[in-house]
Amino acid sequence: MEPWETREWYAEYLEACNRHDLAAIRSFIDPAVRRAHLPAGSEAWIGDMADLFHAFPDWRWRRIQIIVEDDRLAVHLRAGGTHLGVFRGIAPTRRHANVAEFAMYRVAKGRIVEFSGTADNVELLSQLTA
Repeated sequence: MEPWETREWYAEYLEACNRHDLAAIRSFIDPAVRRAHLPAGSEAWIGDMADLFHAFPDWRWRRIQIIVEDDRLAVHLRAGGTHLGVFRGIAPTRRHANVAEFAMYRVAKGRIVEFSGTADNVELLSQLTA
């Protein structure tokens, strides 16, 4: 893909995420996706997203910056939502959480095949337990 196509592709992915459309999100993820420090595979990815959406029904991401180089993307995002369901064993707090995320993706054939980044929920969990 050309850089402009990759940016458009990512905008579509982010839109699917913001709709909480797990079927659409799955279409952007390679079944064997590798995630640094997290379980691999699209089922694990979708499971993590489903848990997030259940706990934060209004969760949304906003793209701050995107850099595209060949098959790689570097993305800075802001994300947030209101904690209304159990998340990682923490009962609903009704707190609004707001986090910065930095993500690195490798894309092949229109699907994410590798991911690493700060979307590991450490900052999010600290806002729920502080």
